[in-house]
Amino acid sequence: MRDNQCMNKQLLSRWCALIGYFGLLALLLSWFTWLAPPVNVPRVVPIVLLVVPLLFPLRGLLHARRYTHQWVTFLSLFYFTVGVDASFNHGEGQAWLGYLTIVFSLLLFIGSMFFARFTPSAR
Repeated sequence: MRDNQCMNKQLLSRWCALIGYFGLLALLLSWFTWLAPPVNVPRVVPIVLLVVPLLFPLRGLLHARRYTHQWVTFLSLFYFTVGVDASFNHGEGQAWLGYLTIVFSLLLFIGSMFFARFTPSAR
Protein backbone atom coordinates (compact mmCIF):
# COMPACT_ATOMS: atom_id res chain seq x y z
CA MET A 1 0.00 0.00 0.00
CA ARG A 2 2.80 2.41 0.87
CA ASP A 3 4.58 1.86 -2.47
CA ASN A 4 1.37 2.66 -4.34
CA GLN A 5 1.00 5.97 -2.47
CA CYS A 6 4.61 6.87 -3.19
CA MET A 7 4.16 6.06 -6.88
CA ASN A 8 1.06 8.28 -7.02
CA LYS A 9 2.94 11.17 -5.39
CA GLN A 10 5.86 10.62 -7.73
CA LEU A 11 3.59 10.63 -10.78
CA LEU A 12 1.73 13.73 -9.61
CA SER A 13 4.95 15.61 -8.93
CA ARG A 14 6.38 14.57 -12.30
CA TRP A 15 3.30 15.89 -14.12
CA CYS A 16 3.49 19.10 -12.10
CA ALA A 17 7.14 19.56 -13.11
CA LEU A 18 6.44 18.83 -16.77
CA ILE A 19 3.47 21.22 -16.90
CA GLY A 20 5.60 23.92 -15.29
CA TYR A 21 8.49 23.25 -17.66
CA PHE A 22 6.55 23.18 -20.92
CA GLY A 23 4.31 26.03 -19.79
CA LEU A 24 7.35 28.15 -19.05
CA LEU A 25 8.95 27.23 -22.36
CA ALA A 26 5.80 28.06 -24.36
CA LEU A 27 5.16 31.25 -22.41
CA LEU A 28 8.66 32.63 -22.90
CA LEU A 29 8.68 31.77 -26.60
CA SER A 30 5.31 33.38 -27.24
CA TRP A 31 6.07 36.36 -24.98
CA PHE A 32 9.19 37.44 -26.85
CA THR A 33 7.98 36.59 -30.35
CA TRP A 34 4.27 37.54 -30.55
CA LEU A 35 2.67 38.79 -27.33
CA ALA A 36 5.05 41.58 -26.28
CA PRO A 37 8.27 41.57 -28.30
CA PRO A 38 11.04 43.84 -27.02
CA VAL A 39 11.38 47.23 -28.64
CA ASN A 40 14.99 48.18 -27.87
CA VAL A 41 16.77 44.90 -28.66
CA PRO A 42 16.31 42.25 -31.34
CA ARG A 43 13.88 39.46 -30.46
CA VAL A 44 16.60 36.84 -30.59
CA VAL A 45 18.48 38.28 -27.58
CA PRO A 46 15.88 37.53 -24.86
CA ILE A 47 15.02 34.25 -26.55
CA VAL A 48 18.66 33.11 -26.43
CA LEU A 49 19.13 34.35 -22.86
CA LEU A 50 15.88 32.95 -21.44
CA VAL A 51 14.75 30.03 -23.60
CA VAL A 52 18.02 28.28 -24.47
CA PRO A 53 18.92 27.51 -20.81
CA LEU A 54 15.57 25.74 -20.54
CA LEU A 55 16.55 23.35 -23.33
CA PHE A 56 19.46 21.82 -21.41
CA PRO A 57 17.35 19.78 -18.92
CA LEU A 58 14.79 18.68 -21.54
CA ARG A 59 16.14 15.16 -22.06
CA GLY A 60 16.58 14.45 -18.36
CA LEU A 61 13.10 15.68 -17.54
CA LEU A 62 11.52 13.59 -20.29
CA HIS A 63 13.41 10.49 -19.13
CA ALA A 64 12.45 11.14 -15.47
CA ARG A 65 16.00 11.37 -14.17
CA ARG A 66 16.23 12.28 -10.51
CA TYR A 67 19.48 14.23 -10.79
CA THR A 68 18.05 16.46 -13.52
CA HIS A 69 15.01 17.22 -11.39
CA GLN A 70 17.32 18.09 -8.51
CA TRP A 71 19.31 20.72 -10.37
CA VAL A 72 16.41 22.09 -12.40
CA THR A 73 15.00 23.42 -9.11
CA PHE A 74 17.86 25.91 -9.07
CA LEU A 75 17.18 26.88 -12.67
CA SER A 76 13.51 27.48 -11.90
CA LEU A 77 14.42 30.04 -9.24
CA PHE A 78 16.04 32.20 -11.94
CA TYR A 79 12.77 32.22 -13.88
CA PHE A 80 10.91 33.06 -10.68
CA THR A 81 13.03 36.21 -10.32
CA VAL A 82 12.45 37.04 -14.01
CA GLY A 83 8.71 36.76 -13.40
CA VAL A 84 8.82 38.93 -10.28
CA ASP A 85 10.85 41.54 -12.14
CA ALA A 86 8.48 41.48 -15.13
CA SER A 87 5.38 41.74 -12.98
CA PHE A 88 6.65 44.82 -11.12
CA ASN A 89 8.60 46.67 -13.80
CA HIS A 90 6.32 46.34 -16.81
CA GLY A 91 3.12 48.26 -17.28
CA GLU A 92 -0.32 47.00 -16.43
CA GLY A 93 -0.73 45.48 -19.87
CA GLN A 94 2.26 43.13 -19.51
CA ALA A 95 2.23 42.35 -15.80
CA TRP A 96 0.16 39.20 -16.43
CA LEU A 97 3.09 37.71 -18.35
CA GLY A 98 5.22 38.09 -15.24
CA TYR A 99 2.52 36.51 -13.10
CA LEU A 100 2.28 33.53 -15.45
CA THR A 101 6.06 33.17 -15.36
CA ILE A 102 5.91 33.07 -11.58
CA VAL A 103 3.18 30.41 -11.62
CA PHE A 104 4.97 28.16 -14.12
CA SER A 105 8.34 28.52 -12.39
CA LEU A 106 6.76 27.60 -9.04
CA LEU A 107 5.08 24.59 -10.63
CA LEU A 108 8.44 23.53 -12.04
CA PHE A 109 10.19 24.09 -8.70
CA ILE A 110 7.64 22.29 -6.53
CA GLY A 111 7.13 19.43 -8.97
CA SER A 112 10.85 18.85 -9.43
CA MET A 113 11.56 19.08 -5.73
CA PHE A 114 8.92 16.53 -4.81
CA PHE A 115 9.81 14.24 -7.70
CA ALA A 116 13.40 14.15 -6.46
CA ARG A 117 12.09 13.51 -2.95
CA PHE A 118 9.84 10.59 -3.89
CA THR A 119 12.24 8.94 -6.35
CA PRO A 120 14.72 6.48 -4.83
CA SER A 121 18.36 7.32 -5.39
CA ALA A 122 20.33 5.09 -7.74
CA ARG A 123 23.18 3.50 -5.80
